[in-house]
Amino acid sequence: MRGTALAAALGAAAVLGIQGMAGGAELTAAPGGEGAAKAYSADAKETGPVEGELHKLALQPQGAGEAVLSRQETQPFGLLGVSWTDPAAEVKGTIEARARDAKTGAWSKWIALDPVKPGMDGVRPGAHGSTEPVWVGASNGAEVRISGGGALPAGLELNLVDPGGSAAQAKQGGQKKNAAQKSGGAARTGALNTAPAASATTTVDPGPASTAPQPAVVSRAAWGADESLNNEGPLYQTSGKIKAVFVHHTADTQPYDCSQSAAIVRGIHVYHVQTNGWRDLGYNFLVDKCGTIFEGRQGGIDQAIIGAHTFGWNTDTEGIAVLGDYNAGGASAAAQDAVSRIAAYKLGQYDVDMNGTTTLTAGAAQTNFFGTQFEVGKQYQFKTVSGHRDGFNTECPGNQLYAQLGALRTSGPAAQLKVGTVNGVPVQPGVDATSDGVLTVGWSTSTASDRIGSFEVLVDGAPAATVSGTARTATSIVTSGTHQVQVKANAVNGKTSTSLPVKVVSEVTPAKFTPVTPKRLMDTRAGLGVPQGKVGAGGVVTLPVAGTNGVPAAGVTSVVLNVTATNPTEPSYVSVFPSGTTRTSASNLNFTPGQTIPNLVVVPVVDGKVSFFNNQGTVDLIADITGYFTSAGDGATHTNIGPKRLMDTRAGLGVPQGKVGAGGVVTLPVAGTNGIPATGVTAVVLNVTATNPTEPSFVSVYPSGTTRTSASNLNFTPGLTIPNLVVVPVVDGKVSFFNNQGTVDLIADITGYFTSAGDGASHTNIGPKRLMDTRSGLGVPQGKVGAGGVVTLPVAGTNGIPATGVTAVVLNVTATNPTEPSFVSVFPSGTTRTSASNLNFTPGQTIPNLVVVPVVDGKVSFFNNQGTVDLIADITGYFSK
Repeated sequence: MRGTALAAALGAAAVLGIQGMAGGAELTAAPGGEGAAKAYSADAKETGPVEGELHKLALQPQGAGEAVLSRQETQPFGLLGVSWTDPAAEVKGTIEARARDAKTGAWSKWIALDPVKPGMDGVRPGAHGSTEPVWVGASNGAEVRISGGGALPAGLELNLVDPGGSAAQAKQGGQKKNAAQKSGGAARTGALNTAPAASATTTVDPGPASTAPQPAVVSRAAWGADESLNNEGPLYQTSGKIKAVFVHHTADTQPYDCSQSAAIVRGIHVYHVQTNGWRDLGYNFLVDKCGTIFEGRQGGIDQAIIGAHTFGWNTDTEGIAVLGDYNAGGASAAAQDAVSRIAAYKLGQYDVDMNGTTTLTAGAAQTNFFGTQFEVGKQYQFKTVSGHRDGFNTECPGNQLYAQLGALRTSGPAAQLKVGTVNGVPVQPGVDATSDGVLTVGWSTSTASDRIGSFEVLVDGAPAATVSGTARTATSIVTSGTHQVQVKANAVNGKTSTSLPVKVVSEVTPAKFTPVTPKRLMDTRAGLGVPQGKVGAGGVVTLPVAGTNGVPAAGVTSVVLNVTATNPTEPSYVSVFPSGTTRTSASNLNFTPGQTIPNLVVVPVVDGKVSFFNNQGTVDLIADITGYFTSAGDGATHTNIGPKRLMDTRAGLGVPQGKVGAGGVVTLPVAGTNGIPATGVTAVVLNVTATNPTEPSFVSVYPSGTTRTSASNLNFTPGLTIPNLVVVPVVDGKVSFFNNQGTVDLIADITGYFTSAGDGASHTNIGPKRLMDTRSGLGVPQGKVGAGGVVTLPVAGTNGIPATGVTAVVLNVTATNPTEPSFVSVFPSGTTRTSASNLNFTPGQTIPNLVVVPVVDGKVSFFNNQGTVDLIADITGYFSK
């Protein structure tokens, strides 16, 4: 810090911290070198606050502007500095000191001590003039010399600070008064508590939320602050804001061990209060080279506290000091990251960009390190992360750390991140945003897009949509109720920021079902509905549905499609999702080359279209509509029944016994049987399984009494057992099943029906959203489901699903990684499982199937018959009364 003449006289004035370093030994430093920060002495036995001690030794005037303290043995200490009575008096010569290593007895080099600028902590009665403190490590001898300065101020003293710890106990023979006995402090151990700390004062409202997360900070209690030194309380910024941070270094010239960091902070605290006469430690935060952040001036980590760190610029700013000297070498990556995190948190509380600029009002007339002159009361522009030298004539924070500030400014998370619009309406303070179930969020940030990897829209803290770092809007679906909506930015450097929450009140009108005769809407092989051609890797095709093929142009909340993947070239999956929204991780079909796989999909409609995403390779996609849900006009409501087996050609259940032949049709009576009403039934929900096929074929399920269309529901080859959910209209009370080739056995299990009577349940979209994954432990314990095993998933009252009134949930269930041929049954928890099955698979297969499962006690159970298997469940909606 001795880069200029003025810096030599005043440089330490605003540094406040350690200036130079003697070759002192460590006070029983904990093993591990520069590892995780520990208490100053690993074997310290004290509890509560650590009571430091200040020893004063008078200097002897020698005349001709000289004074000395002869080399002598002293009480043990770790930090030293020189003081005098009148803070306005100047020492115009040089002040030097050196210390004796308590362990080796070796004397350090002479260390130049720079005077502190008076008034750093305001005008205070009893304040002294002083130099900056110097950390010298465990020492027990000292020597001081002052020369070449003309008249010297009165009351020159050497101040020696023992920050407390095992050395102090040893010195006192164990008789040192425990500060915990004096202040009632909690027990301390050798390990420092770095849990995020809230406000230290209970009478102050919590500080504003920040867009950046609060990092782990060693609280004052954890580093052993002796709060009996501080009886004035904190000073809060009158503006209530922090507009910038000043970065400092404490200028040690000899490396320290991180186990000493807490002791260094304690030493600075004692010196600032008892020698300088300040109200408290000057810095707001201190950071060591291992990246540990220490709470400095008291008042609360989340509060806007006035510190004493940068002369003339303490208003609307906070000071962050890095322990060490950074003139010759830069700060460690850990230290830079810690400065970045605490600066981002503090500035993020007040919507300030770390990489921006701000205006500050000068509190003193002075010239900075670069020769810029400041006048009292005038405003000047500063970078929001500035170095000490930007405001004062000092080398602080060192040439190398100052050079690192440019990169540090861009090292934080996305800044000034805020939600601007909800469904196209600007967000107004104190005004709730509204939604009808569709949620389109717009946001802004001052950070360049190339620094952001992705954004997430969070609904009640859970991700609802993920988009690229260039996006500024995203659309998803929310359930009825009040939600907290935020946007989270994931920076390329791994750091995150989260916007302040916006309250969104959503009111979703439950929808009724209208069945339609199965009809083909899309076929990429023929260019039906979408351009002709396979869907490539990462490709999306979008199919218009509203206003086409008898589907209303408005009021449609979702459509029921039987989607088939055929001719795949690679193992892949297909996700069907509402066009205009961000695709989630949910999938609907999983397949490998050579397979033709169908699955029923209930997909929400947002902008009148439905999108289909293919993950890998190329694949042809087919979509057949069987019905739609609408919130406008008449429709049918849903009633649970089952799961219950209605048909099995193997046993002659429901239809004559015997396989269905090529071109054959079997017809199953449904209305008026098995508890199903004889009238008013518009559609039934059946899980249909094809087994024992002799040739590659397909099966179409369609309303009896109508002409079968080209739509198909199941596709299979010999050796496979394939299930698929079918929502099939009921015209004359019966349902027909057509087999194209060879022979096959067919099984049908009912899970519910739709009725025009209006006394059933209405449908509400939610998702698609992943609720369960045994591979990761999502929703249920992690681990495969074993032979005869059952896992039970809570659904009611979770993930936006109402806690009461839910009669059934619509889940896309996927079985993957099976070890043996088996089947899975999904059934209402709290009931006895029937013989109905939902998925059938063999080793090496990944098989999905849509399930409409009743809800009895708020949970849904999944049974696996043989071997082990992983199960995944994605919700698309629910039925409720």
